[in-house]
Amino acid sequence: MKSDTITKYVLLLSSLVILLVSAGMIFSLLGDAIPVFEKFGWRFIISTDWNPTEGRESYGALPFIAGTLSTSLLALIICLPMAFSTALFIAEYFKKSSFSTVLSSMVDLLAGVPSIVYGLWGFYTLRPFIVSLGLDSQGYGIFTSGLILAIMIIPYATSLSAEIIAMVPNELKEAAYALGATRMEVIFNVILPNARSGIIASFILAFGRALGETMAVTMLIGNANIIPTGLFSTGNSMASVIANQFGEADGLKMSALIAIGLLLFVITGIVNAIGKLVIKKLS
Repeated sequence: MKSDTITKYVLLLSSLVILLVSAGMIFSLLGDAIPVFEKFGWRFIISTDWNPTEGRESYGALPFIAGTLSTSLLALIICLPMAFSTALFIAEYFKKSSFSTVLSSMVDLLAGVPSIVYGLWGFYTLRPFIVSLGLDSQGYGIFTSGLILAIMIIPYATSLSAEIIAMVPNELKEAAYALGATRMEVIFNVILPNARSGIIASFILAFGRALGETMAVTMLIGNANIIPTGLFSTGNSMASVIANQFGEADGLKMSALIAIGLLLFVITGIVNAIGKLVIKKLS
């Protein structure tokens, strides 16, 4: 058998394994989530009730969906300008300087730091700092957890964006400079049009990481099963409620937590699908 044929079948097998694992995850989660949907129907998604008391059980996922989206969107808003600016600095403005090399190494290092480390730092340093500024009397809430999420995903988005920007052919930039373009004109008329799809993809991946983050958010969001009413309101995310209550759950409550996991899977899939459509339109 030719090596090309062997490679073809190995790649096909790898692709099928990924599809089977994904399908298995969906069917497994869906099967365990059915009891809560049978009892509450689609009201489970829009309900704000969360009462695990036996005999009066009532479960709703809306507070956790709201908490997840609030913290993740806040993190993305903070991340966008900082990550993009740093990526330009590393990959374009000072790409040959020793400082840029050191900064790039630090960014790559921070991108791989476990989330629990960020959570500990946020709990013992960031939260007291927020309290000292008088922004939040306890330092728990959407703002604090969104801020720590932003700090977590900035290195991730920066590293990916810098690699994409560095891949823009030098010939295009040199041609623009030869025609008298300024550095800013090269960035907005050469680099961004050629790199925008990859840059958008990097921020979508960073947003996906923020959506599924567990420990850092759990330590800072306040873990209140309510819809957040503002930036400094406490709340709960989909991942954090699962982490907090999964160990003691059984029966209908276990089904509700698994259903929340399924919804998180679906939301992440929708975000990625929207991102692909945007990238396809801009390509």
